[in-house]
Amino acid sequence: MAEITAALNPRSLLIATDFSQASEKALRHSLALARFYGSKLCLAHIVSSVGLAMAGPDAIAASEDAVLRESAQLTASLVRTGALTGIQHKFVVRHGELWHELQEIMQEETTDLLVLGTHGRHGIAKLFFGSVAEQIFRQADCPVLTVGPCSYDLPWFETSSTHPTFLFATDFGPASLRVLPQAIAAANQFGARLSFLNIISPRTSNSDGNSTGGMEDTRMAALERLAQLADKTGFDRRPELYVEFESGMSAGEKILETAEKLEANLIIMGLHESSYNGMISHLDLATTYDVVCQATSPVLTIHHSLESDT
Repeated sequence: MAEITAALNPRSLLIATDFSQASEKALRHSLALARFYGSKLCLAHIVSSVGLAMAGPDAIAASEDAVLRESAQLTASLVRTGALTGIQHKFVVRHGELWHELQEIMQEETTDLLVLGTHGRHGIAKLFFGSVAEQIFRQADCPVLTVGPCSYDLPWFETSSTHPTFLFATDFGPASLRVLPQAIAAANQFGARLSFLNIISPRTSNSDGNSTGGMEDTRMAALERLAQLADKTGFDRRPELYVEFESGMSAGEKILETAEKLEANLIIMGLHESSYNGMISHLDLATTYDVVCQATSPVLTIHHSLESDT
């Protein structure tokens, strides 16, 4: 698998599609990104083995035939409309366990960026559900761009906005700090305004954080840490700094609220594994689910294990 470089510049882009309306929006972003970067594009559909294995080989064959017809129709439509013109592309159909097959395709295609579509919190797409999503976030060796149902129809670089806004959410942990160069590089690449956001949870507040003075001291300390990060970035334009308290809202909801207020065109988040069994912490996953399923912009998540920090 290709290593994550400082700048987002995917040579090979993979979109996992289930032919749903959610996947159509993700596909539009994938096509635009492939054209922008000159990437080769792989469209993958996995026929889930769940249920079909018990139904027998005839059911699997019938399902694969139906998917092949759908993929042929989609390809023909994209060719007819000129959406694939100038883009090196292929369509891959597999059947089996979702993440296992997707991971195999990513390795074969040397994927640099994985794009997913999701139906949202109350109807997560088949390809983005429960343990599959966890496996993607925990094990993907490349950045993952998730395009939710509330996301803009077109990516930030195909809109009339001359200066898009990128929101970088950080908890000052090693994962988000390692992702910071990618956030800066992406913002410079697209001429975007970059905003830093830190969410203060009750667990990280000081003992008198319930008092007005204590909360203000905590907020100022977080702003100072954000300012120190901004001073070290070498970013063309100084980032805007935001600190929010959870205050009855989850970290994910606070990220979404800030992104909506700023009209962010892209949210960038780093994910890390805990030292316990190599699992991403529950809080990280819950926060990620909240954000990727409800954001009005695409969400770029990049995973770094703690082992890479040693």
